[in-house]
Amino acid sequence: MTSGFRKVDGRRARGDRRRAGIVEAVLRVVEQGGVSAVTHRAVAAEAGVPTASITYHYAALDDLVVAALTRAAEDMAARVRDRIESSRIKGRSQAGAVAEVLAEALGPRRGPTMATYELYLLAARRPALRPAARQWLDVLASLGRQPDEVGYRAFLAGLDGILVQGLIDDDPPTAAELLPVVEHLLAPLR
Repeated sequence: MTSGFRKVDGRRARGDRRRAGIVEAVLRVVEQGGVSAVTHRAVAAEAGVPTASITYHYAALDDLVVAALTRAAEDMAARVRDRIESSRIKGRSQAGAVAEVLAEALGPRRGPTMATYELYLLAARRPALRPAARQWLDVLASLGRQPDEVGYRAFLAGLDGILVQGLIDDDPPTAAELLPVVEHLLAPLR
């Protein structure tokens, strides 16, 4: 008789944790030194694991970069989705929720956002990275089909523009400063 519980393979769980730690290390390396700083050795040092562990899990540097970009895109999309869904439950404006996420991405999460965009732009040169780079937009698009697809694409392009412009500003914008811009981008979708 089985109890209905799946037996957890400890080796698999450790491997999953190791891969996750390696991906986080890649993002920190990119944040600190840019994409050109990503080497098996640099990532191993940042992750605190032997270089052989990196090459075991990710044989090619592009594999490391794809994994990091995928993780960063998933994280950013999840933050936006969660904040929007939370705003619906609490009866707050979606524009306010998006402005808060953008301000957070350009303030306390500036480093990870910068790393994500460096990886994102690398996809222009490396076609193998493009599916991972599009993932964040795909997740946002999946929040619901919009009657105005063109307006929604313009909204998403506006978010990217806000993030890129915010990364080159000396002082990050606040949610209050971003709110009118986000409301303007959302206006055609109402």
